[in-house]
Amino acid sequence: MTPSETARHDLSHSGRVRFATFNVLHGLPMVAGRPVSLPAVSGPEAPLVRAVASLDADVLALQELDRLQERSGGVDQASVAAAGSGAQDWRYASAFHGGQAAGGGWVPDPSEPRLRVYGPGGADAARGVPSHGIALLSRLPVRHWRARRLAPAPLPMPLRTPGRRGLTVARDQPRAVLAAVLEGPRGPFTVVALHLSFVPGWNIRQLLTVRAWIADLPRPQVLLGDFNLTGAIPRAVLNSAGPTGRTGPRRDGREKAPPVPRGWRDLARTPTYPAHRPLVQFDHVLATGIEAGTAGGAHAPSTAISDHRPLVVEFSP
Repeated sequence: MTPSETARHDLSHSGRVRFATFNVLHGLPMVAGRPVSLPAVSGPEAPLVRAVASLDADVLALQELDRLQERSGGVDQASVAAAGSGAQDWRYASAFHGGQAAGGGWVPDPSEPRLRVYGPGGADAARGVPSHGIALLSRLPVRHWRARRLAPAPLPMPLRTPGRRGLTVARDQPRAVLAAVLEGPRGPFTVVALHLSFVPGWNIRQLLTVRAWIADLPRPQVLLGDFNLTGAIPRAVLNSAGPTGRTGPRRDGREKAPPVPRGWRDLARTPTYPAHRPLVQFDHVLATGIEAGTAGGAHAPSTAISDHRPLVVEFSP
């Protein structure tokens, strides 16, 4: 499927932007909640490309992406997803570099201890240290990119893992956040792609960190991602007092940090997990700086990959 075939949403005519977020589980095909083998004929990237292309999103946040990992065929998944979705610009941020251990979990690569950001036209598109992270893809012009890393929770936690019975004790990994200032139909606005920790409390701390980190970026602001928080919790956290960074003058005499925005709204209240029978909503689209009732078309379609469903919504930022 080519970019021209996927670019069906007529943004110039409607003025409405289609946003989507999708935890893709490294493009792993699923049947009735169980993982199945990658197809041998069409290539390891095919299920992922078909899934993201079917969303026809103008702005798309992806979580749990592999880059050059053996388990996903050594594919740069952000690059092939961007090509399949018709995104003119994109960035991939490595939450961590390393490979999977034989018995599960991850083995960090000490040669790449920090966050790295990859994008289109990079000379190292087919080489480098394998990594795992997130991406933000856009059909709209991008004015500015920003990225940061979030520290992992210090304690492990039991989790349910696709394809395994019972609970598996898992250690948290570093997380990445990507922000982009886009040129929308009404002017610049900010979109943030994120994947928060699965550890309760730690993910709330991360969300407040992100809120303060983007306070100086243009509004409207839109957050897309797997928050690992259910229902109305993200909205309540974003609208809380919480830590806001600096609250007084800086010692160097420069202006203090801008106030964090309030007025965050849930734009879609739809279960997204587990994909074969959604019961809870871990994946969210939230915005501040838009009028109530302007969003529509919210849905969580079924795809052939991942244990999450994507979340899609349209509005004019």
